[in-house]
Amino acid sequence: MDLKHAVQTGQKLRGAEKLARIPVKIIATEKILQKPEWIRAKISHPEEIRQIKDLLRQQKLHTVCEEAACPNLPQCFGGGTATFMIMGDICTRRCPFCDVAHGRPNILDPDEPRHLAETVKNLDLKYVVITSVDRDDLKDGGAQHFADCIQEIRQTSPETLIEVLVPDFRGRLDIALKILSENPPDVFNHNIETVPRLYRAMRPGSDYAHSLDLLRKFKEYCPDVSTKCGLMVGLGEVEAEVIVLLNDLSDHWVDYVTIGQYLQPSKSHAPIQRFVSLQEFEHYQIHGERLGFKNIWSAPMVRSSYFADRQYYGEPVPKPFKRDKRT
Repeated sequence: MDLKHAVQTGQKLRGAEKLARIPVKIIATEKILQKPEWIRAKISHPEEIRQIKDLLRQQKLHTVCEEAACPNLPQCFGGGTATFMIMGDICTRRCPFCDVAHGRPNILDPDEPRHLAETVKNLDLKYVVITSVDRDDLKDGGAQHFADCIQEIRQTSPETLIEVLVPDFRGRLDIALKILSENPPDVFNHNIETVPRLYRAMRPGSDYAHSLDLLRKFKEYCPDVSTKCGLMVGLGEVEAEVIVLLNDLSDHWVDYVTIGQYLQPSKSHAPIQRFVSLQEFEHYQIHGERLGFKNIWSAPMVRSSYFADRQYYGEPVPKPFKRDKRT
């Protein structure tokens, strides 16, 4: 039976089921590599974490922190922050590094922008990050839904800064950017994820040049709005490729950059090729500073929305881990 026709709307595919139809097949790993001692998530404030989760469920909201199994969830939730994931929790893409479910998404919830705004106000957030699953089923890729969320938050929490972490809007770029330029966020973020050589394997359905074009074109629409981009290392790239990628981001007028270590969500996902040394992360940090980004954060536990407010305000990358002298 054809998997495409077997999947029902709202049905979630994960792991091997999700990755069955990608162009470069993933061979399940027998054993996930042991993390080095400098990669450790801090667990704190369990009661505050529970309260945030309860509020999110009451408002029928999702966070990428939970859906993508982010290792920083305890630290961010414990600090009263979250990255909201709109337009459901089912993605139309099948990226093998990502733990978000694939399938045929449900229809958009017209009340979601209002619920999101109410939650932002209830949590008294001064800085909020809004991301989404890919919605290739929508004519505008979900751009209007992003704009509706921005408008609702502006009305109820006018002092809150808004960062959006958008999909690539492939095939819908012009209409999506027109919509978002009419309702701009304070930061426009799009993750390029990895170097172009690995795109076919790691980002099926996406295109490196298109992602760069998205970032540059939004800057042309809204020159006063900061742009941001994130990537992972440890997927099989080499240092020289990351340096070229950073040069490309600089050439496309990106303001903020995040670089973090890829961590394999399960044995069915893309395997970790290596744990990048602290010294190499520092090389990327130094190169980015030389290129003149407003701020670049390069460290193992950094994620695109990790302490996004601190990066926006120019703080240096957090370094909670002691350097291993062997690196």
